Amino acid sequence: MAEGIMSKAATMEIPINSNGDTGTQPEDDSLEQDLQQVMVSGPNLNETSIVSGGYGGPAGGIIPTSTIKDPAIRFNPDYLDRRRAPAPGSSNHNTCNASEEVSRGVAVEKLDSVKKWGINTYKCTKQMFSERFGRGSRTVDLELEAQIDLLIDTKSKYENILRLATALTGHFQSMVQTQQALGDTFTDLSQKSPELQDEFGYNAETQKLLCKNGESLLGAINFFVSSIDTLVNKTMEDTLVTIKHYENARLEFDAYRSDLEELSLGPRDGAAVVRMEMAQHDYQVHRDKYERLRSDVTIKLKFLEENKVKVMHKQLLLFHNAISAYFAGNQQQLEQTLVQFNVKLKPPGSDKPSWLEEQ
Repeated sequence: MAEGIMSKAATMEIPINSNGDTGTQPEDDSLEQDLQQVMVSGPNLNETSIVSGGYGGPAGGIIPTSTIKDPAIRFNPDYLDRRRAPAPGSSNHNTCNASEEVSRGVAVEKLDSVKKWGINTYKCTKQMFSERFGRGSRTVDLELEAQIDLLIDTKSKYENILRLATALTGHFQSMVQTQQALGDTFTDLSQKSPELQDEFGYNAETQKLLCKNGESLLGAINFFVSSIDTLVNKTMEDTLVTIKHYENARLEFDAYRSDLEELSLGPRDGAAVVRMEMAQHDYQVHRDKYERLRSDVTIKLKFLEENKVKVMHKQLLLFHNAISAYFAGNQQQLEQTLVQFNVKLKPPGSDKPSWLEEQ
C-alpha cells in the first residue's frame, strides 16, 4: 500500500514553463493554478497514510493520519498579494523603459529621414547629370521660363541703378559738406575783412542756400535709393527664392518621372508591380509639389510686375522733378516736390553719433 502511494507521488507531474509558471496564463493566475493543482493532485492526508521517506518516525515509516491536525499544504493569499504589489523601484524601471522606447522611435525616424534624403539626392543628381549631358528629358514651361529670365535681367539692371544712385548720393553728400564748410569760411572772412565784407557776405549766402537745397535734393535721392533697394533686395529676391524652390521641385519631379518610366519598361513580376506602385505614388507627390510651386511663381511674378511699375513710376517722377528743380535753382519747386512725394528730411546732425556713442 505504501509503495503504491509512493509511486503515485513520485510520478506526479506539474507542468512548468521556462518562467516557472504553468501553461500560458498570466503570472498571478498561473501561480494560483499551481497551488490548486498541488492541493488537488497531491496525496490526500485524510487517507490511511502518507510516505515519510527517511523521517525516522514509527516503525515501517508510516505516520497514522490521526496524528496530523492541519493540512500539509496551506493556501496563503498574502503571498499572492505580495506578488501583485509593485516591487520597489518598478515605476522607475517602467519610466526608463518608456524613455528608451521614445529614444528608439526618434532614432528610427531620423534614420528613415536620412534614408529618404539619400535616395532623393541620388535621383536628383542622376537627373541633373542626365540633363546636362543631353541624355534625359526635362519638363519645360516656355512662357514661365521667359518671365523668369526677364526678371533676372531686370533685377541685374535695377541693381546697377541702385549702385549708381548710391554713388551719386555719396558724391553729392561730399559736395554739400564742402559747400557748408565754404559758406562758414566766407562768413568768418566777411567779419574779419571789412574791405571785402559785402563780397564775402554774398558768397556766404549763396553757399548756404545751395547747401540747403542740396540737403533737400539729398533727401529725395535717399528716398529714391531706399525704395529701389526694397524693390530689388526684398521684393524681387523673395520671388527669386520661390523660383529656386520651383526649380528644385521641377528637378525632383523629372527625376521621379524618369524613374517611373524606366520601371514601366521592365518586367512585370510581383516585385516589379510593388516597385511600380511605390514609384507611381512618389511621382504623384512630386508632381503635386511641382504644380503648386509653379502656380506660386506665376502669381508672384504677376504681383511683382504690378508692384514694380507702381513703385518705379513714383520714384522716377520724384527723381526727375527733384533734380530739375535743384539745378534750375527753383527752391520752391524743390520743396513742393518733397511735399508731393511725402519725403521727410532728416534734422541736421541726425546722422552724427551721439556723445554717448563716441565715448
